[in-house]
Amino acid sequence: MREYHLDFPAPEAIGVPLLGISAGTELDIDLRAESVDDGVLISGTVISTASGECGRCLEPIHEEINQKFQELFFYESRVSDNPDEDEDLFVMDGDFVDIEVPIRDAVILTMPLNPLCDSECEGLCPECGEKWAQLPPDHGHESIDPRWSGLSDWKPI
Repeated sequence: MREYHLDFPAPEAIGVPLLGISAGTELDIDLRAESVDDGVLISGTVISTASGECGRCLEPIHEEINQKFQELFFYESRVSDNPDEDEDLFVMDGDFVDIEVPIRDAVILTMPLNPLCDSECEGLCPECGEKWAQLPPDHGHESIDPRWSGLSDWKPI
């Protein structure tokens, strides 16, 4: 068993459209490599900061990422000759493993698809675009059904 500590900038963005670790943001990775019968088991933790915007009010948000990951990398000799059976397996390249995909999968799967700045965020008013939290309680807009707009200037005799 060997333990490693890696600290480097993210080579490319990791995340979902509203929240992600941008390229160049520091990734702090602690991992352990253990030899098992079929290959090498890689276990570890990735720590970083994701930035994005609230899915309701579009305010900037920052979320700490502290995610564990684990993946088995098979020795080339343990993999069958049929590539269709092995397409989802991680295979070692000689003595090397590429941990980018397991890290990316672990981080993305824990991110919310619709991140919120606060669980009580009310979002934006659909008419004026202002934050509901900053508007008075009696805020509203007069809406005229467009089908009746032709009669808006009509005055009874």
